[in-house]
Amino acid sequence: MSQFASCLYFGEVVHQRFSPRRHRLRYRVFQGLFDLDELPDLERKLRFFSHNRTNLFAFHDSDHGDGGTLRAYVENLMRQAGLSVEGGRIVVLCMPRVLGFVFNPVSIFYCYDGQAGLVALIYEVNNTFGQRHSYVIAAESRARDGVRQRCEKAFYVSPFMDMDMNYDFRLTLPEATLATTIKGNDPDGAPLIFASFAGVRRELSDMSLLCALVRYPLLTVGVVAAIHWEAVKLFAKGLRLRPRPSPPAVAVTIVQTPRATAEEFARVNPSGLHKMDKQSA
Repeated sequence: MSQFASCLYFGEVVHQRFSPRRHRLRYRVFQGLFDLDELPDLERKLRFFSHNRTNLFAFHDSDHGDGGTLRAYVENLMRQAGLSVEGGRIVVLCMPRVLGFVFNPVSIFYCYDGQAGLVALIYEVNNTFGQRHSYVIAAESRARDGVRQRCEKAFYVSPFMDMDMNYDFRLTLPEATLATTIKGNDPDGAPLIFASFAGVRRELSDMSLLCALVRYPLLTVGVVAAIHWEAVKLFAKGLRLRPRPSPPAVAVTIVQTPRATAEEFARVNPSGLHKMDKQSA
């Protein structure tokens, strides 16, 4: 049994576009699941991992949130959303810095209460223009195979995609395996884009970190290179750049969700996706 609650997930990303041109890519990655309260302990006990300092692998608070203390940032968002995680675990699924560099298209914060119940998820999105936006969604709809959530797109990500889109999230809880799926649909429910990550848990240790470096060399630099290379191929397929709007006036969208059972959620047509009616920074 691992000495840490934090861990690694070795797996694969699949990304597919359906419209206006079909395009698919698949690549191997690893991600870390980091318990925010455990980060100082990880630094003390791991040779190749540091918190807010340079190392072979590192987690920097400034790579997430508003640049301040991450736990305080998340707890503040929970209060603004009318939720509470006081005394509960907050873990984030993301890539760490590798050799000082990182780019996370999406980081996912799992926010638990003091009784280990999942309260909310935060989807933190970065684009390649240096902008960041987060969606805070209460974990109220639970299916047997995980959590399902939805919201409207509020933040410009891909220069080849319009803003008029709805997101449909489906996640399993982090256990021996983990899977995250994000589907983008147009307002009529037609699929536009699909992105997923599926991984197998590995304990967090110096040996597993070195194994990750060997299996996924230059991972974080490679992610950015892959994004730009895929953009070249999309342009060659005839896709043209969409105008980039100004980012939202606030960096966080708090999604007000109706309470619903998993069965009710499963019956909702994507064209009936519920509107975001509150935004807060």
